[in-house]
Amino acid sequence: MKNFVLIGAAGYVAPRHMRAIKDTGHQLVAALDSNDSVGVIDSYFPQADFFTEFERFDRHVSKLQRSGTPIDYVSVCSPNYLHDAHIRFGMRVGANVICEKPLVLNPWNVEGLKDIEKETGLQVNTILQLRLHPALIALKKQVEEGDPDKVYDVDLSYITSRGKWYYTSWKGFMDKSGGIATNIGIHFFDMLHWIFGDIQSNTVHVHTHDRAAGYLTLAKARVRWFLSINSETLPQEVKERGATTFRSITVDGKEIEFSGGFTDLHTKSYQAILDGNGFGLDKATQAIEIAYAIRNAKPAGLDGQHHPLAELPTSTHPFDRKPESQPIKLEGINS
Repeated sequence: MKNFVLIGAAGYVAPRHMRAIKDTGHQLVAALDSNDSVGVIDSYFPQADFFTEFERFDRHVSKLQRSGTPIDYVSVCSPNYLHDAHIRFGMRVGANVICEKPLVLNPWNVEGLKDIEKETGLQVNTILQLRLHPALIALKKQVEEGDPDKVYDVDLSYITSRGKWYYTSWKGFMDKSGGIATNIGIHFFDMLHWIFGDIQSNTVHVHTHDRAAGYLTLAKARVRWFLSINSETLPQEVKERGATTFRSITVDGKEIEFSGGFTDLHTKSYQAILDGNGFGLDKATQAIEIAYAIRNAKPAGLDGQHHPLAELPTSTHPFDRKPESQPIKLEGINS
């Protein structure tokens, strides 16, 4: 049985990591989050120690190790911009690390982590769960066994509605989340290059606070992609069903159905890592480079190669909207 500690216990994805630790037969001995809304821990590891301050958490981990309780793995589910620091913490305390996507925000951070891996002999693995999805594994096999000279036409659409809270949280800040392309898109970019090969070109058509769209050429695919957190960009039939998420990949006009099959992918990811078959730094690098390039590119505008949804009118940032009515000026009071 391996001992885990988890950083970022109150986040959306943390319960998937807790479940994966439990389902693979291991134990969570401590967790950290600045937010104390972590009652979900009771469903998995009620005896785990919990901290809201990093300094006390750090001290506790040291005490555990000195008392003969080794920390085998640090699971990182913290905000994106903290991943690099928390991965380094994990290796500093002598643990292997499992980090939620995106592994880091900048390509040069990967090189720094590689240096620490060499120095310590420890490993960093990330969660690239789409590589374990049966429908996408089948698609990869189809491409590998098909015409070696064929270049596929791919449309990727992913819309996951978010409210105004998103812009107040760390996710709404480019320097903390990496923006739309990184925060909700990086696992799709990883999946695309995993299936269709290395990137050849990367054009960004639209990039605003609530959406991004562009065109990728890969070794075996031409990809039009669109990502959004604005519910107004949902297709009409999706709105009529009352759904808030739309996910679609078409290859040469044929829809690849992968809406199901996600419930146990984190557990599969953990088992693969524990078996020595995880996705390490080299596997994560190209998606990080793609997202970084998108984040720093100047949008080219619509050029005929764009995704159809890129033509939707852009919206005003919710915090930039002017009041619907102006205050009434009363003579003698406001003059």
